[in-house]
Amino acid sequence: MAPSSSPLRTTTSEADEKYANVKWEELGFALTPIDYMYVAKCKQGESFSQGKIVPYGDISISPCSPILNYGQGLFEGLKAYRTEDDRIRIFRPDQNALRMQTGAVRLCMTPPSLEHFVEAVKQTVLANKKWVPPPGKGTLYIRPLLLGSGVTLGVAPAPEYTFLIYASPVGDYHKVSSGLNLKVDHKSHRAHSGGTGGVKSCTNYSPVVKSLLEAKSAGFSDVLFLDAATGRNIEELTACNIFIVKGNIVSTPPTSGTILPGVTRKSISELARDIGYQVEERDVSVDELLEAEEVFCTGTAVVVKAVETVTFHDKKVKYRTGEAALSTKLHSMLTNIQMGVVEDKKGWMVDIDRCQG
Repeated sequence: MAPSSSPLRTTTSEADEKYANVKWEELGFALTPIDYMYVAKCKQGESFSQGKIVPYGDISISPCSPILNYGQGLFEGLKAYRTEDDRIRIFRPDQNALRMQTGAVRLCMTPPSLEHFVEAVKQTVLANKKWVPPPGKGTLYIRPLLLGSGVTLGVAPAPEYTFLIYASPVGDYHKVSSGLNLKVDHKSHRAHSGGTGGVKSCTNYSPVVKSLLEAKSAGFSDVLFLDAATGRNIEELTACNIFIVKGNIVSTPPTSGTILPGVTRKSISELARDIGYQVEERDVSVDELLEAEEVFCTGTAVVVKAVETVTFHDKKVKYRTGEAALSTKLHSMLTNIQMGVVEDKKGWMVDIDRCQG
């Protein structure tokens, strides 16, 4: 069932206000509280009812809920963009909806339908449109949550679920201008076969924080994890996918259960093929990584970001970056579509000038 129309009430001055009072040039990747969020609930075995837009703020949840006790929760991340002709657009929200559904199956949760998800995202952005940064000043990062919010003491699916969406204007995830400096973690692992590494479970992220903090304290930008089975193949960073380039071949680890199927990853693979590169989804060894000509990362938050160096044990390798790098071209191709600079021939962008009733 589609969400209900937004019951917003604004004064004339509020309605005429195009932008929120934000110093857009100072945006980083941190929360700037916005005005409204979206909330819907459903019982186990039923479908989500109509949700509603409510003022952004804290939520009430039982201390006996599975999200707090057992980590029964999923989240998504996508962005809204303001174009030069003042349209507001969302990038491939259907893909996030489908990924949430896949995760819900894995965690025995009830997800919103694809249509409900997309309309709820549109409604959230519409309610907070003055928080969408001016063109070139950032984006509105949108965070949908699916939470096991009902009460159950034993290990079991929640009797009730909450679908919530909030948002925040953001700037760059990484402030470095040239490229990332990665450390390969050969001791800790992000995921293992049969686990939840292939879905966007809330439980996937806090275990990587220790490795990330240690790496950052040593001057690195992020951590690259290896597969738990062999310790020889690269998987992904703390929150983004990775690609290597050698000659005309672009390679990225396969989404075989331990790696998140990133929406940006999927899109960049398609764009690389469009300009004549051979894209391979396969196991990529650390040795291949160290011999690559170029390395880059993709994700909703990072977009497309070049890797300048990788350090594995005592070996440090430097890669191609800058205008000659494929990542630079792919970043431009993707953001030009997202920002409406070029025609969206792929049908990836969703305008949010209206919602269904």
